[in-house]
Amino acid sequence: MRTKPNYFAGIFAGIWLAIIILPVYLMLRAAFESKAAYAGEGPIGLPTMFTLQNFADAIGLGFGKFLLNAGIITFGTVVIVCLVVPPLAFAIVRSRSRLIRTVFRTMLVGLAIPAQVVVLPVYYLIYQVGLYDTYLGVILPTAAFAIPISTLILTGAMREISGELYEAMAIDGANSFRTFARLVIPLSRGGIATIIVFTMLNAWNGFLLPLVLTRSQDVMVATVGLSLFRQNYSTNIPGLMAAIVLTIIPIFLVYLFARRSLISGLMGVGGK
Repeated sequence: MRTKPNYFAGIFAGIWLAIIILPVYLMLRAAFESKAAYAGEGPIGLPTMFTLQNFADAIGLGFGKFLLNAGIITFGTVVIVCLVVPPLAFAIVRSRSRLIRTVFRTMLVGLAIPAQVVVLPVYYLIYQVGLYDTYLGVILPTAAFAIPISTLILTGAMREISGELYEAMAIDGANSFRTFARLVIPLSRGGIATIIVFTMLNAWNGFLLPLVLTRSQDVMVATVGLSLFRQNYSTNIPGLMAAIVLTIIPIFLVYLFARRSLISGLMGVGGK
């Protein structure tokens, strides 16, 4: 069957693409242009020169440390989520206990509670246990907020595993641990990849928890560092844009190489 081209949708998509591309172009143009050239040509126009000095200046002013801190917190958060969520999701999927199902439903209530509501109790708790202004003090709450949605995603993926495969493992004499390691983990790699990507994106982009739970630049992450750069270097627009580009590059690379796993895993949430 022939389909008629939808010119209206094409025009609308082109306009929407231009709206999205324009800010990105202005950001990249400023990031790779000197301060003098940017001041002379203005924010709109074609680039007149190319330089990497803005990136070198941003790293020299301490932004490289902020990126490293964000990487450490992101890595720690992903490790905790990967250690906790797969066995938790497996127990939820395979258990017939009403208690576990009730606990699972109660845990999902956390999806409806934004971080802004509990940030003060979290701050008080982290301060009282002596983890304020430390990597661990940011990693633990960030992982705690990531666990409910990650569990929901992974349980959806694990429910897609056929019951016959579990029965075959049981006939072979496999216990729960062996079934989890030999069957569930290999067949849930797509879901695990999804929660890794999802957790990485949320941990890297996190702003509120790092802002409240840290005070020194030794632990400050890139998102909070951007606000500091904006206050101290507001007149240096190219330098600020270069710092923003440095923050975006890891997110862009993660999404570029893992977008299929992320989309397929999120589609699996509504599985059987």
